[in-house]
Parts: sequence; C-alpha cells; structure tokens
Amino acid sequence: MKTTLIDLTYLIAAALFIFGLKRLQSPKTARAGNQLAAFGMLLAVVATLFLHKIVTPVEMIAGLVIGGAIGAVLARRVEMTAMPELVAAFNGFGGLASALVATAEVARYLIPENSGMALAALLPAVEQVPFDVVQAITIVLSVLIGLVTFSGSFVAFGKLGGYITGNPVIFPGMRLLTLLVALGSLVSMGFVVAGADAFPTVADPVVWGVVVLSGLSLVLGVLLVIPIGGADMPVVVSLLNSYSGLAAAATGFVLDNTALIVSGALVGASGLILTRIMCEAMNRSLLNVLLGGFGGEAGDGAAVASAEGKTVHEATLEDAAILLAYANKVIIVPGYGMAVAQAQHQVRELADLLQERGVEVKYAIHPVAGRMPGHMNVLLAEANVPYDQLYEMDEINDEFATADVALVIGANDVVNPAARYDRNSPIYGMPILNVDQAKTVLVLKRSLRPGYSGIENELFYLPNTRMLFGDAKESLVKLINEIKNL
Repeated sequence: MKTTLIDLTYLIAAALFIFGLKRLQSPKTARAGNQLAAFGMLLAVVATLFLHKIVTPVEMIAGLVIGGAIGAVLARRVEMTAMPELVAAFNGFGGLASALVATAEVARYLIPENSGMALAALLPAVEQVPFDVVQAITIVLSVLIGLVTFSGSFVAFGKLGGYITGNPVIFPGMRLLTLLVALGSLVSMGFVVAGADAFPTVADPVVWGVVVLSGLSLVLGVLLVIPIGGADMPVVVSLLNSYSGLAAAATGFVLDNTALIVSGALVGASGLILTRIMCEAMNRSLLNVLLGGFGGEAGDGAAVASAEGKTVHEATLEDAAILLAYANKVIIVPGYGMAVAQAQHQVRELADLLQERGVEVKYAIHPVAGRMPGHMNVLLAEANVPYDQLYEMDEINDEFATADVALVIGANDVVNPAARYDRNSPIYGMPILNVDQAKTVLVLKRSLRPGYSGIENELFYLPNTRMLFGDAKESLVKLINEIKNL
C-alpha cells in the first residue's frame, strides 16, 4: 500500500512538472507554470521524506519552514539585476546536493548500522541493495556532474556579480591542464566501477576513487568556466542549469527515485534546448563558447580609440522628447544598461505617455540581451508591461524600417551593425536587432564604452543615430517630464 501511494504521488508530481514546463513557454502563463512545478516538487519531497520515514514529521516540517523562509527572503530582497547570479547559485547548490547524496550512498555501505560510529546514526536506515557496477556508474556520474556544476556555477556567480573579472582568464598550458584533469576524473571513475564488485570487503579503491573524483571534478568545473568571458554568460547559465538536471537524474538512479529521474531529465533536456537556442542567437557553436576567450566586462576602458575621426550626434532632452512625442511608431529596445539602472518602471511610464498621444509602441527583445535567458522579459514583466507589446527578434526585425524612432536603452552588442559585415569582428554573423533601419535611432547610454564583446558599436556613429548620455533612469525621468510639457 505504501509503495503504491508513493508511486501515485510521484506520477502526479511528474505530471505537474510537465504541465508546469509547458506553461513556461508563454509570459502570460509562466507564473502559473512555475507554481504548478513547485507544488509538484513539494509533493515529491513530502512523499519521499514522510512515507519512507527518512525524517520525523517534526523534522520535515521544520525543514520546509526554514527552506521556505530562506526562499521567501531571497525572492523579496534579491534585485532583478542580481537574478542571474541567484540562478547560477541555485544551479550550483543543486549540483552539490546531488553529489552529496551520491557520496552518502557510498558511506552507507562503509558504515554498518551496528558499528556504533556517530556517522552511522546520521545515515538513513534504508533497505540495502547490492552495490554493483550499475550502482557504481550512477554514483560516479552523479559526483562528476554534480561537483562540476557546483564549482562551475560559482565561478559564473562570481563573474556575473563582479567578484571575479568578467574577462576570460587564460594561462599557458590551461587547455592541457583541463584535459589532464578530465582524464584523471575518468581514471578515478574507472577505479570506483572496477572495485564495485569487491566492495565493501575491499573498500579502498572505491573510497579513494570517490575522494579523488570529487577533488578533480571541483577543479574541472573551475577550469571549464573561468576562460569564458562575460558575453557568453547567458549560454553558460543555461548549460549549467542543464548539468544540474543531469546530476539530479543520475542521483535518481542511485536512489531508484522516480521523481528525481523525471524532474532531472526534464531540467537537463530543457536546459540543453535553451543552450542550443542561445548559441544560435549568437551564431556560435557550443564548442566555440566552451573554448572561451571571447568577451569581457561591459564598459571596460574608455571610449575606443578607433572612434577618432567619427562623428557622434548628441541629442538634447528637448530634441529627444520631440522625436518621441511626434512619432507614429516607436520600438523600444531594452538592454543590460536598463537593468543596471533599474529603469524598467520609467520605460513603462514613457510608453504609456506616448500611447496616450497616439504613438504605437512595441518592445524588441533580443534572446541574449542582459545576462541570462529571458532577463529583459522578466524585468519588463516586473513593471507590468503588457505581454502583447513584447516581440522576439525574428518577429519584429522587419518592422524597424517602418519605425520613426528606435529607442535603445542600454543595449550594445545586440544592436551593433558590424555583426552583419565585419568579418574580423568577434560578433560577426550574430543575429542582431535591425535598429539602424529606423528613421531615427535614439540611444540612451552612459558613454561610448564597448559592451561585453569589447568592441566599439558602429551604431553610435551612424548619421541617423542620436546619443542621449547619462544614467538611463535619470534620462527617462527627464524625458517623461519634457514630453509632458510639450
């Protein structure tokens, strides 16, 4: 009866995961989809902990309350600009949890319940199953993927948060070292699998294999992410998300837990699909991204030297207000500069003001704008921008030619025309928003400094471009007041 009830609960949880993931496809239903998937995970956790009697009801409730309280605090206190770092941290902790569960499974075989050791009392009294080659393979995969995800995610966390330089970190012999560490990880995995049949009678190969594998996996995660520049962080975040799912699925096989296998497989598959989409949006292969060496910190250095001899047309507030107020069609292009300035609410207020004057307003969203997939969509949704005004790049690119004004707020590489024609440019071939085809391009930016790619933006020097320098939020507030006074 208990087994049937657990299986039924897992089936309901899996269905909720799938329906929740399906509803994440649209901004209109994403919040409900997230709630469905979260409820499904709650059911799976409760079924596992309570019905298997791993912890007492009091301990379970205490864990849910503490974990829920931490989640609520993070949800309220973490700024939207810091959401990429938070997602990276979540991925890392997910990988760590999978690795810890897998290593605990090895410890259960090392320390019998009647050994009297303190650690034995902490391990779950679950029915033992033979520790064979299949069990060993699932354990080493969970440890490898989980710890690579953990260390790699926290390198990404550091890069996104500015704690580590966003520039690629490369040193002589780095790729050879990465290869050697990867080979060492495979060898240690082989020791664990080869020693599985003799375990626990002959425990040393397995134990030391897991210990060495853990250390090498942590180093490998760092070596894989540290050479990747800030421009590729959206791809890295989605890939690490996939890794965390694969680690969870592997742990599901270790524990023979259906809910973990299903949820991990869903996260792993969806993360890989998203990674492919992000690579296509940047016109780069995943291998090219993983090899690193591209991109750096946004705004590094002063205005580029090659800008000498080029003309920048600076707009006054009055000029910009008139351009927007008397336009028939305005397309707003948000970028990371908008996120840094927390200007999404002012963008919404400006759009409402223009619409009251009869101006058609649309938003153009590039897939890699910001520092994580969907970053701009989330920020604009926070400001209650209507979903039907948000358009993906492929949907709106042809409309720029009919727009009176393309209002670029803090975007850089994703609107750089050099991606179309400059074969020497690191962003050559990357699909961009065709803002330069609008009658007038109004760019709100602090300076002429380059974006993550580290190259100057040709858009800033075009004859139909007008630059309004300053903090995006302050500039928008002034623009709104200027338009109201027209």
